Amino acid sequence: MFTGIITDLGRVRSIAPGGATRFSFDTGYDTAAIAEGASIACSGACLSVVDKGSGWFAVDASAETLACTTLGAWRVGTPVNFERALRVGDELGGHLVSGHVDGVATVLDSRPDGDSLRFTIAAPSALRPFIASKGSVTLDGVSLTVNEVDAEAFGVNVIPITQRLTTFGDLRPGDRVNLEIDLLARYVARLLERGAA
Repeated sequence: MFTGIITDLGRVRSIAPGGATRFSFDTGYDTAAIAEGASIACSGACLSVVDKGSGWFAVDASAETLACTTLGAWRVGTPVNFERALRVGDELGGHLVSGHVDGVATVLDSRPDGDSLRFTIAAPSALRPFIASKGSVTLDGVSLTVNEVDAEAFGVNVIPITQRLTTFGDLRPGDRVNLEIDLLARYVARLLERGAA
């Protein structure tokens, strides 16, 4: 589990295709303190550390992960948001995030809104019913509050510190982002499906 509070902004260091695609990342984390097999959310996708060294770590991504997230479009140098998994007693600063990406959304617009940037995001049609005004979403691993929702898109504001410490400072219209809907929305929808059956 994660919180959607990014603790490092790294970059893709290398990509090695194979039965699973191996990504290595430059990171500011103290990798000596990261166990092999540990979970790290990489722009929202929970992946397991399979190798590491000073200033870098590597993960393997399956074909399913590449197909259902933005990872398949990553190149050497792509910036990546990182968050280490929660430990008992950690502060829950964002909202509960599983690291299981539900789909890929597209940035439609980005414009200044005071000191913030207001993003308009188009979600896949199957995920739109799970996004509610003043609810939570995770975009590229970042916990955000939904400002408004319409039939096609939703809006979020990103404050200056989030712009600086995550990939949101460089997002532009047309960019694609990993989307995870709120866990509570997912389970409420499932309960309603059972009640209707």
